[in-house]
Amino acid sequence: MAIIGKIRNNSMIIIIAFVIVGIAMLYESFKTANPNFTLFGDNTEYGIGTVYGEKMDANKYSQISARVQDQDRMQAQQQQKEFGEREIESSNDKSWNFMVDSVILKKEYDALGISVSDREFNAYLMATDGFSVLQDLSQFFTDSLTGTITEQSTIKGRQKLQATLNQLKTNKDPQAVQQWNSTKQYYSDRRKQEKYLNLLGQGIYVTKLEAENEYKANNEKKNISFVMRRYTEINDADIKIKNEELKAYYDEHKSDSKYAIRSSSREVRMFDVVIAPSRQDSSMSKRLMSKLKSDFQKSVNDSIFVMKNSYNKMYFGDKRATAVPQGNEKANRFQTYPGNLDTIFKKAAIGQVVGPYYSGENVIVSKVIGFTPAKLSARHILIAADKSKDSKQIAIKKRTADSLLKLINKDNFTTFVDKFSEDPGAKTNGGKYENFLEGEMVKEFSDFCATQPIGKIGVVKTDFGFHIIEVLDRSADKFPLLVSVTQPFKASEATISSKESEVTQILYKLDRQISKESDPLKKVALFDTIVTKAKKFPRPIQIEDNSAKVFGFTTSLASDKILELAYGPNVEVGSLTSYPIKDKDKYIIAMVSSIKEKGEPKYEDVKAQMEKDLIEEKKAERLINQMAKIKSLDKLAKSANTAVMTADVNFGSPQISNGGYEPEIVGALFSAIKDKKRTLPLKGKSGVYVIIVNKTVKAPSANTNVERDQLLTTLKGSAQTQALEALRKKADVVDNRKLFDLRIRQ
Repeated sequence: MAIIGKIRNNSMIIIIAFVIVGIAMLYESFKTANPNFTLFGDNTEYGIGTVYGEKMDANKYSQISARVQDQDRMQAQQQQKEFGEREIESSNDKSWNFMVDSVILKKEYDALGISVSDREFNAYLMATDGFSVLQDLSQFFTDSLTGTITEQSTIKGRQKLQATLNQLKTNKDPQAVQQWNSTKQYYSDRRKQEKYLNLLGQGIYVTKLEAENEYKANNEKKNISFVMRRYTEINDADIKIKNEELKAYYDEHKSDSKYAIRSSSREVRMFDVVIAPSRQDSSMSKRLMSKLKSDFQKSVNDSIFVMKNSYNKMYFGDKRATAVPQGNEKANRFQTYPGNLDTIFKKAAIGQVVGPYYSGENVIVSKVIGFTPAKLSARHILIAADKSKDSKQIAIKKRTADSLLKLINKDNFTTFVDKFSEDPGAKTNGGKYENFLEGEMVKEFSDFCATQPIGKIGVVKTDFGFHIIEVLDRSADKFPLLVSVTQPFKASEATISSKESEVTQILYKLDRQISKESDPLKKVALFDTIVTKAKKFPRPIQIEDNSAKVFGFTTSLASDKILELAYGPNVEVGSLTSYPIKDKDKYIIAMVSSIKEKGEPKYEDVKAQMEKDLIEEKKAERLINQMAKIKSLDKLAKSANTAVMTADVNFGSPQISNGGYEPEIVGALFSAIKDKKRTLPLKGKSGVYVIIVNKTVKAPSANTNVERDQLLTTLKGSAQTQALEALRKKADVVDNRKLFDLRIRQ
């Protein structure tokens, strides 16, 4: 890792790669001491889910997800990232997918006889016999000084890795035995997967005929003249459809594949009421912040004042107090302020209090305690000196730095970087660090860059050693150093109670009117009507039975309540939430609006879609009848108050310029319509066309190897994803984790 990773803010934590034992822990939980370990359990009807109709074991899933959560949490902490509910769910999904794919692929390995010998396994780990270094084992093979993998570091890495493996293999402790077995299982299965996917790639080919057809489809063109009348010319309201007519259409088309329900699902319609501060809340907040601002201006001890009065009790009196405008590239490292206050802060006097201003859910007043250059650039040579070493060794490093300083100038600086700098991260850039802020570097380094003249070269000592620094550039623009007092800007209890009362009244009205209705479609229409009249916005949530999850909620409690509504006992279309669901700063009301079972759809499931399709058919029929009576394209265009248009079309990209995406019409032109011939009115996706093929331009003779290679690359690039998707579909994977946890479906 580059030295700058340590220099930039000495609180940064070095991210350390997983050691082999850490990786093995995933399999330790997956494959316990029991050699007959299986992922399947049989204690419930569904369990946490099924693969090939067999239940996955909830206990093993819990063990794996706990391990993965620990690993992901550790990584998030090292990267100084949050690890909350969403991150936990992501870890759990990773664990689930791992279990599912392990079961699916094991069947494939067994069927194809894919195995890994001991010799192959050893070569795979040790990066011999043509194998490359595995990324998660790269720490064994990486040169500690340069951070790269060299021939020498690879030789040493094999020795270190072999010693680690030998220690695991020979250790008689039961836990160590498990770790070794898990390690071997993990990497063996990983190698099997690579071999399986390589087999798939080798089985993909493109024939000469396919390449020729691809070339012809993209290079043979037809020049056409056409008149098009769009369906949008006719208002939907002008097409009258009777209920009997729509039901007859349903009876005729309900078995069509386009209407088939591919998987069972449920739809919930919901609306929310945002709990925002009222005018009275705003007035109270302004009075509070006005007094705080006045007191803060008079305060002589900012640290005590912040600790006493701020919701966020954080005080920095140094360059860590740097503040940047929201949206600035440094915003993830420093406190921010609204962009419209940039000029005010930069022109403020030291000691001046600015605000109040709003940031997210907080209202803030900030005291300016100083300024820092908005951009600094420098280059350096690091003579590393570990502060834990004795003073004699440090003195030797100091003499080295001082002697180099006498020889270095701006012309030979890069040469000295290459020869002497022990910061590998900056060596490739001539020792440069550009566009940094004082608060990003250790104090001694940043002080020199911020205060010394441009072009100045000098020696600075830090905890990392001696830096020979040249100041390259310093922006005249400044960012303020701010000490801030923060207060939450939230709705008061009175406001929350008022919003709850408002949404409860809507719920009562919905329940009273919907309970009187038996028709599922009318229940849904009533929900939308009542909610819209209340000036709220109803929206649908689709939930797949095989993976019952909902998204878009702030809290897991809210999403769980939606699932409990959708899959509760005796649920039916029209079932409402019993009470308003609280989702942090919102109240939610929801109703089950559809319950679809796989296979042939019920009338209410497809009524809206079929009505839309029937309207389009009637529009097309009306336009076809009108257009069929006129034989000339010019007269046809004139009658429709439009123009005759021209376009070049090809079979490979069935787009008609000034028309639309029309694969069926383009297909008909290439298969059945000769040059100079006029078509009958043709129903397309966007409207009705009458077309004359002016001429066909044949594709010139050419070698089709390019097309063949492109097709082959495309097929191979998607083979892995498509294969795994196909296997998962064949396995009929049911992810029942959420419903299992909620004890809805066990």
